Amino acid sequence: MAPCSAPRSSPVHHLCVHILLAYLLAARWLVPSCSASFFRVPWAAGRHDYRDALAKSILFFEGQRSGRLPPGQRASWRGDSGVSDGAAAGVDLEGGYYDAGDNVKFGFPMAFTTTMLAWSVIEFGDSMPRDGRRHAAAAVRWATDYLLKTLAHPGVIFLQASARHCCCALPVCHVGDPWKDHDCWERPEDMDMDRTVYNVSAGRPGSDIAGETAAALAAASMVFRDADPAYAETLLTSARKAFEFADTYKGAYSDDPDLRAGGCPFYCDFNGYQDELLWGAAWLRRASKDDTFLQYIQNNGKTLGAEDSSNEFGWDNKHAGLNVLVSKEFIEGDALSLQSYKEFADSFICTLIPESSSPHITYTPGGMIYKPGGSNMQHVTSISFLLLTYAKYLSKSSHTVNCGDVSVGPVTLRLQAKKQVDYLLGDNPMKMSYMIGYGERYPQRIHHRASSLPSIKDHPQRMACKEGTPYFNSSSANPNLLIGAVVGGPGEDDAYEDDRADFRKSEPTTYINAPLVGVLAYFVGNPNPGHTRH
Repeated sequence: MAPCSAPRSSPVHHLCVHILLAYLLAARWLVPSCSASFFRVPWAAGRHDYRDALAKSILFFEGQRSGRLPPGQRASWRGDSGVSDGAAAGVDLEGGYYDAGDNVKFGFPMAFTTTMLAWSVIEFGDSMPRDGRRHAAAAVRWATDYLLKTLAHPGVIFLQASARHCCCALPVCHVGDPWKDHDCWERPEDMDMDRTVYNVSAGRPGSDIAGETAAALAAASMVFRDADPAYAETLLTSARKAFEFADTYKGAYSDDPDLRAGGCPFYCDFNGYQDELLWGAAWLRRASKDDTFLQYIQNNGKTLGAEDSSNEFGWDNKHAGLNVLVSKEFIEGDALSLQSYKEFADSFICTLIPESSSPHITYTPGGMIYKPGGSNMQHVTSISFLLLTYAKYLSKSSHTVNCGDVSVGPVTLRLQAKKQVDYLLGDNPMKMSYMIGYGERYPQRIHHRASSLPSIKDHPQRMACKEGTPYFNSSSANPNLLIGAVVGGPGEDDAYEDDRADFRKSEPTTYINAPLVGVLAYFVGNPNPGHTRH
């Protein structure tokens, strides 16, 4: 008796099986090995509710608010915090966002967050539901109201911090002492450590933070141009002022010993300030149509490193985003002198295409964009945003991207972005969503003080600096869901351990979510990018 009883197969059946096996083997070898992860999905891919994910990605920012909370606050487990920020320096620096899972307000990443939130609304706001767009604009305004305060005193830009990360480079760099903040596991509502104020000035320049602040305010002015033109004009005027400061007093804020001590190694400017000068000028050109800024981009591109190749885009390195943004005018035929920026943007895109001959960005076995250093989802969301934005620009012209033997068009870029956002939302080897509150399975123990400690609404008694340590060390789930937060995500092996202490994987940040807002908005309007409506 055979080990398994079964009807004997006919010769025709054997022939069919052999043909099928030969077909599958041929298909396997016809797919380039470098791109295999893009064609094999070993888990069940699901249909995602992009509208729900978008709403939650915007709601996240309400959980990061600092200052007196407004009546419409939806993250109701949070309370007022940091209401006297700036008092130590005799200025009003209340408001803004905590950058991540700590209680520090870092100006550099906050300004970048603002730029990306505004860019999300500018490019993809038309795909947002009405309430979603209203909440997205409110998220932008919570940041810009604060950034305007950092510029309120002539000759200085405040950077503020609190007690974790570091640095910014505006007249207010940041508020809070990051080292003291990191020594406590404490709710923002209970903070009583020093809220040190950091700033840049003519004597200790910060072109990086000032340039990013200029970009943020200029981009935001476009968000409010129709609904609140007076506010939009205030933002644009302040953006010009920030850029003038950045260009007149050149230097990186982290080159100053005092600012470096207060912020590095958290948010040092590792990439230099030159990209922020071009980035700020590019956004002022986009928002104002002023030829002065077009000339600045044309005349200073080479000396400020516009051609620097990079497959990275984030709070420190703006080159890829700069080239995509500036190439729009060339693609649309309005500024043929900007052709080089289109070429630089193409070079960046080619690093994301596995079939191209360019050096490639790394992908995990599960298909996620991966760069070493932690908080990897920031790369997933920011690069996905650029893919969709560049696809939008290309689709309005006959332009494509030439990557050696491969010509790439808008549909390919959109599909590439969709794979990344679907991975984030649950189509991954762990079969879990990396957005809190989305899907059936998501991280429970995120590295976030306010989320992991009892809410001030449930536990109104003050909790001192060290009283939160047992909650940090606990294996219990966080008591407060920070809805919409996206954690740093898995490592190069696609593994995620849901460990609160592993901040590189389990900590959310504002600059992960900001570009994701635009990405999700696009897919709300175009869930099937292979058949995109224009």
